[in-house]
Amino acid sequence: MSLTSLLYTQRQYQRLPLPWRQAERQLVATLARPCLLEPRALDFNPPENRLSLIPPALLRDLGYSDETTLIVDVGCNSGELSIAFYKHLVPEEQPDRRKVHLLGFDLDETLVQRAEEINPLPSRITFIPLDITKDTNQLQDYLSLHGCSHFHLCLCLAVTMWVHLNHGDLGLLQLLSRLSSMSQHLLLEAQPWKCYRSAARRLRKLGRSDFDHFKTLKIRGDVADHAREHLERHCGMELIQSFGSTAWDRKLLLFRKT
Repeated sequence: MSLTSLLYTQRQYQRLPLPWRQAERQLVATLARPCLLEPRALDFNPPENRLSLIPPALLRDLGYSDETTLIVDVGCNSGELSIAFYKHLVPEEQPDRRKVHLLGFDLDETLVQRAEEINPLPSRITFIPLDITKDTNQLQDYLSLHGCSHFHLCLCLAVTMWVHLNHGDLGLLQLLSRLSSMSQHLLLEAQPWKCYRSAARRLRKLGRSDFDHFKTLKIRGDVADHAREHLERHCGMELIQSFGSTAWDRKLLLFRKT
């Protein structure tokens, strides 16, 4: 029996739209790995689902127009969203495009290599392998390279659940604290609790052990609201805008350092 057949009957699988079938094949490949830590590895949200909610003039609206501007993408996977986000915010005709730089990182070196291979703007977009839960020295080196003390915009999109499941409540809160300490603005997309249940259910269907922390997590329910509360109470950030929810019912929340 194939892994795919655990999720769908053959007839159901063939009737899925092509992008969904491609996503399911990636899901099966990822779940078959011995280590399930890649933040966006199971996320098949096309870039346009998020970008359609984000104004192209966001950087200018935030006051970043005449200075070097640094963006960091946490858990960049294979780079498609990072590149699409950069092009969305920094169009080719923008005269000061060279002042905007994006750093994407992921703990999966294979995914980072793929990102480097498809990167059309290596002078402005950089990808590196990095585990944010263990080390931030490379991030500090990148900031120093560009003469900045912080990132102007941090993208944390569909990452929180994987850190939460693999590192528990404390790991999630530490991630939020770490990102807020190095960023002036934070764009957060936290997966809702139904995504946790779905990930755990799929893992069980494959005969795998449950996530280490799934049953002991105390932060449940509206995870985005828990994240907001932590950022505002303990990290000196304030929610300044909600861009609505993606087609997958995930809120896009923008925070600013106070």
